[in-house]
Amino acid sequence: MEYFQAHSQLQHSNSYKTSKQAKFVLAVDMKNGRNTDGKFSDGNLGRPKGSRNKATIAIESLLQGQAEALTQTAIAKALDGDSIALRLCMDRIAPPMKDKPVVFPLPQMLDAMDASEAAGSVLSAVSDGTITPIEGTRVMGLIDSYRRTLELTEIEQRLQVLENSNA
Repeated sequence: MEYFQAHSQLQHSNSYKTSKQAKFVLAVDMKNGRNTDGKFSDGNLGRPKGSRNKATIAIESLLQGQAEALTQTAIAKALDGDSIALRLCMDRIAPPMKDKPVVFPLPQMLDAMDASEAAGSVLSAVSDGTITPIEGTRVMGLIDSYRRTLELTEIEQRLQVLENSNA
């Protein structure tokens, strides 16, 4: 309610025309560290780091001391053939792999020029079906990063030689 009164005064009064005074009106209307737009004000970063959601805390307090019983119930249902309980148990026992090793021949890269040969090996592996295109893209990213590292190392060595010869 205060916001609307101050806002209407801001629009209709000559005394609120300067931006300094307008900022004061908006500062008065802030509640819970937020301005009238619902955004956090300057200097207010919101919830402190490490603080927890109230709903999460409530659920944990309800489940406190019941974890073993719930686990045994889920295992019993999984053993009785409940597919959802079985999937839940298996995801906890053996979680799905997020990444797997990619195995295919890759030439050794000693300098930046060897990166083109390595890239050719990746393309061949993708075209042969040895690795998937997504895996190929990831390996190409690694090759490119290593190539840049090699280039920078080579430039640094050349610069060192030049500095030593001029010294």
